[in-house]
Amino acid sequence: MKASILELRYKMKDVLRALERKEQVTILYRGKVKGTITPADSTTETTARKHPFFGSLSGERTSIAGEMEKLRGGRFGAL
Repeated sequence: MKASILELRYKMKDVLRALERKEQVTILYRGKVKGTITPADSTTETTARKHPFFGSLSGERTSIAGEMEKLRGGRFGAL
């Protein structure tokens, strides 16, 4: 569904119905696309185990706190 700014204001029921039908709503402003609204259920959730960083440092001997400090850097090391 495509909806202009005025349609969002005056026809919000129609926009919500489209989202219930799992449709994406494209927001138009003066005929140009400004963004999209996607239904909440259509997003995919990922777990921490599926993230590429998980387990990448399993062979390292440093602690988690030490590794995070090395990644973040100290306050005085930035200068």
